[in-house]
Amino acid sequence: MTNVLERVRALAPELSNWGRWGNDDERGTVNLIDAAAVARGASSIVDGTAIPLSIPADFDGPRLMGQATRLPPLRTLIVHNFAWTGDPSTGELNDDTVTMGLQSCTHWDALSHMGYSGQLYNGFPNSTVTVAGGAARCGIDKVGPIVTRGVLADVARVVGTDCLDHGFVITPDHLDGAVGDTVIEPGDILLVRTGQMGRFLGGDRKHYERGSPGLDPDCARWFHQRDVAAYAIDTQNPEPFPPQDDSVFLPLHLLALRDMGMLQGQNWNLEELAAACAADDRITFQLSATPDPFTGASGAPVAPVAIR
Repeated sequence: MTNVLERVRALAPELSNWGRWGNDDERGTVNLIDAAAVARGASSIVDGTAIPLSIPADFDGPRLMGQATRLPPLRTLIVHNFAWTGDPSTGELNDDTVTMGLQSCTHWDALSHMGYSGQLYNGFPNSTVTVAGGAARCGIDKVGPIVTRGVLADVARVVGTDCLDHGFVITPDHLDGAVGDTVIEPGDILLVRTGQMGRFLGGDRKHYERGSPGLDPDCARWFHQRDVAAYAIDTQNPEPFPPQDDSVFLPLHLLALRDMGMLQGQNWNLEELAAACAADDRITFQLSATPDPFTGASGAPVAPVAIR
């Protein structure tokens, strides 16, 4: 039986999008979001209900595997009721500053977030990411607007549980079961619900931080065959943790970001959306999810909205 690394190596050339949108492309599969995809998203709106998909941006946010490497948003008031003219009746100003890891909240990973064998997506060298300048290639600032049709894959519901366990491996069969008769079209974005964020928001922060259910590498082929523009999940990590084996670090990151050029999102809140979709058995919607364009960053916060 092959290990996960061997499977990744076998899948990589099959799933590669290098050169598909030109040798200088830094956007990857978001290129699939064309005018037809935008219009398809708009046509998915039935009653105009807007559902937020982000978690609160504050210091109680999740810490990756309980570590301090991704500092949750630390907000500090730096200007407090300041009267510029000296007369409070003419106006009083408040301002804040924030220190945070750009991926410590609801976020997108940029294509520069991870590579291997010295290369990022489309063959750009890893050396284009520097301490001084950040990501000169494939940074989050290259992504542009994201407005398209979203599709909810409520895997937890299909499995028959409120929350998938740590280490649970989501397979293409699970995705098929979750989307049912809905045809995934080029430029759609898939949102994968495991129920983990519901547990975190319910107060079980430590459980959320200690592991995750996640997607099997074969799900990358499922995405590729359907020309999915991006995917996001309601966990801190799209990979199963504990991992399937120790042969490779974050295999889906490698296939999605480096080989396919596909954005991936984490820490999304899909609970309210899942309840609405279950209530009327309708899993498509317009998704607005443009990342903050931090120049040279390898990821960025997003405040996505599903409009049904």
